[in-house]
Order: sequence, then structure tokens, then C-alpha cells
Amino acid sequence: MAPESRGHGLSSLNGEGKAMSGQLKIAIVGTGSGAFAAAIKAVEGGARVTLIEGGDVIGGTCVNVGCVPSKIMIRAAHIAHLQAHHGFEGIPLHQPNIDRAALFKQQKARVEELRRAKYESILESRPGINLLRGWARFQDAHTLVVSQSDGSEKTVTADRILIATGARPAIPAVPGLKATPYWTSTEALMAEQIPGHLVVIGGSVVALELAQAYLRFGAKVTVMARSVFLSKEDPAIGEGLVKVFEEEGAQVLLHTLPDSVTHDGEQFSLTTRTGEIRCDRLLVATGRQPNTDRLDLEKAGVVTGRRGAIIIDDHMRTSVEHIYAAGDCTDQPQYVYVAAAAGTRAAINMTGGNAALDLAAMPAVVFTDPAVGTVGLTEQQANDQGIETDSRTLDLENVPRALANFDTRGFIKLVAEKNSGRLIGAQVLAADAGEVIQTAVLAVRNRMTVEDLASQLFPYLTMVEGLKLCAQTFHKDVSQLSCCAS
Repeated sequence: MAPESRGHGLSSLNGEGKAMSGQLKIAIVGTGSGAFAAAIKAVEGGARVTLIEGGDVIGGTCVNVGCVPSKIMIRAAHIAHLQAHHGFEGIPLHQPNIDRAALFKQQKARVEELRRAKYESILESRPGINLLRGWARFQDAHTLVVSQSDGSEKTVTADRILIATGARPAIPAVPGLKATPYWTSTEALMAEQIPGHLVVIGGSVVALELAQAYLRFGAKVTVMARSVFLSKEDPAIGEGLVKVFEEEGAQVLLHTLPDSVTHDGEQFSLTTRTGEIRCDRLLVATGRQPNTDRLDLEKAGVVTGRRGAIIIDDHMRTSVEHIYAAGDCTDQPQYVYVAAAAGTRAAINMTGGNAALDLAAMPAVVFTDPAVGTVGLTEQQANDQGIETDSRTLDLENVPRALANFDTRGFIKLVAEKNSGRLIGAQVLAADAGEVIQTAVLAVRNRMTVEDLASQLFPYLTMVEGLKLCAQTFHKDVSQLSCCAS
């Protein structure tokens, strides 16, 4: 890896041992959250920035075809589900008729609104950031060649370069699949009709979020997972979600991938070890692949790893001293907030600072219902690292807010270092797990013990109070406590 950055001013920067003069020039390939965070910070640090975008719109995956539209769709599906499946007596259940085209129109408008507010308007208000349209590739370690839509090429030379090109859906090598009109998450989010039968290949975040949304819109849904649901998490989380999906009517096929896929012009046919499955639509959501294959990284000497992911250190430095990378094109976790944090720190380092990104207390959320929130180590991960652990799992029947909601699906699990009692991990399967987990993040970050957590004041009848109750189970039987007892 490149040596650690030194110095705190532009005059101290150098490229390949040569002194620089004048305003620092930074080129950023990509216009997603990591790229924009870096561009804003770099301009604040006195640099002049060129953003390079090869696609039709700016903003990257999150605002356009990822976080924003998917959460709108998931929320709409949740509202539809509550109308037909809430647990309150005296309120009639009602199966709504879903106008998917109207929902998509509203979703599209909100996406355009946010892209305008968070990306396009920033370019207009920041004269230090210049947008160049076209696909970039390296000519050498300091030079990018940008191929523009009219066939012309433009050369960009920079003192520092940030690669923030994101990722795209990875498609498994299933015979026949690539010749069919399968969906990726992009098409699934933009579809204006609800399929009669949707098969989803994948068992991770995107697959499960979209499968449940379509299930709640009224589609028949079959989920085929290569192994289990959320295979990188505590096994109880995946098992809990399988139960939820099946209770809601989904067919779940674990340890199953199709042997082949065909399409006859109307329907898909998937051959599996258990027989043929036919469906109207097929969603492939089996992970994402870094967008690095057209950059000619070898001409700059940038080292990549699995699937072409750029290898970086905690300062976002690549194998080349003045070239940095951030976001989903790297070997860091593929979350938009990680990309933004990495972009900001990369800009600090490119303009003479020294900023690292510590992912030891990184929250992760899966927006299913119940949702999944995690931080730190699972019990197995800690044991694999030689850490002796003590853990407790609290079923939601013991959380007053879950009882009041008439929804006790899920659990809260805390993992502590056995000797010290320090909290090193938390796994939550619950409604609002994405909100609950941030309190656990702060506890892990600040090296709190489970006793510290158990002694804090938590507002009564909140889901986050479940963290306190779970922490108390390390030393007492919470079922024998009165309400709010500490």
C-alpha cells in the first residue's frame, strides 16, 4: 500500500516526488454519493475538481436505482400489508387494490426531486466543481482519457485521482439465463405492473427486500437462495426471515439455484433439482460487481482483488500513491454511508490531511419486515477470532412495545467479550431494527459493557428499550421485573 499521507497544506503535496505549484487538480471518476462527498470536501480544501460521469444521469446508484426508490417501494408495500394483516380488533381488514403505475409515478417524482436537490443543484452552486460527461479510462497514472458521446476524446491530467465508479448487478453463470429478459433490481424498481408470479434468485439484502415488497403487492413469489437467507449474519436471523416469508405466502427454496433458464416469449422456465418452475418475471439479485473493468487500471498500476474490486487501505489509498478509491468499486462494504464517509476522508487526504475510516462499529440494515439491524461481531465471528464470548437473546415477547404493537416477531441478541463484559456485537430482527441498531452502534463504538447499557435510561414503550432489557438478561430474569424496572 501507499505510504501514509503527511503534511496539512497544499504546498506540502507532491506527486511522484515532484513539487507542485498552483491550485491542486483532482479528478473524480463517478458522480455517486462517494464522489460528491469527496468533491465538496476537496473544494473546501482549496482544490479544483473535475467530476467525470459516463451515464445519462448523475447521482449514482443510491438516489436513482437503489436506496431511495427501493425504500419508497418497500414503504408502500408495508402500508398495503398493514391494511390486510394488522393485529388490531375493531379495525376491519381490507385487501387494497394496488395501482403500481401510480406508485411508480410518485416514486419517480421523488427520485427526481432528490437528485435535483442533492446532486444537480450542488454542481450549480459550486463553481470549483466541473462536470465532464463521458467514460473515463487511464492512459497513465496521472492521465485519464474521457470518451464522449459524440465520439470525441478529452484528456484530463490531475495531481490526485479518486475512483468512485460504484457497482452493478452481478449475474451468475446459469445456462440460458443471459439470453432471457430477466430483471435486475433496476428493472424491478421501475416496473409499472405487478407480475402474477415472480421468482427471485438470491438470498441477500436486495433479493429479500424486493421479494417481500412484491409479495405484499399481491404477486406470487418464489425465492431461490444459493445457501440460506443472509448467510453472512447470525443464522437465527435468516431462519427468522424464512419463517416470516413463508407465513406471508412465499415459497422459499434454500440451497437451490436453477440448473438452466429459458424464456418462450411469455414465461420463464427454470429447471431445478426438484422440478420445473414457471413464472412471469425473474429477478436476479445475487450480489454486485465493481464497475472497474473499463478503466484500464493496469495502465495506472492500481491493484484489484475479487471481481475487480479496488484494494484500498483505511485512508482510501490504492497501490498508487496519488490515486484513491471509495465506495462500491472498492473492497469496502457496499453501503452508501460507507461510500460517503470514504469519499470525505479521501478528499481530506488528497488535500494534505490524514483521515482514516474505522469500520469496527459499522451499522448494517436490511429493510425487510421485520427489519434486520446489525453491528460488530456475531458470536461465531468473535469465536473465530479467538474471542471468548458471552451472549444473550431476548425474544420480542419480552419487549413491551412489541406487545403493544401486537407484533412480537423477532429477537434482540447481544454479544459480549466474556471477561470484560464489553459489548462487541448486536443482532436485531424486529420492526424498526434500523432505528434500534444505532444505539447499539454507539455502545460498541464507546466500548460500553452490557452493565453500562443495562443501567442507561431508555424511554418506555419504545423498541430500542429492548436493548436495555436484553442487556439486563446477562444478570437477571427480565420476565420477573415490573414495567420500567432497572
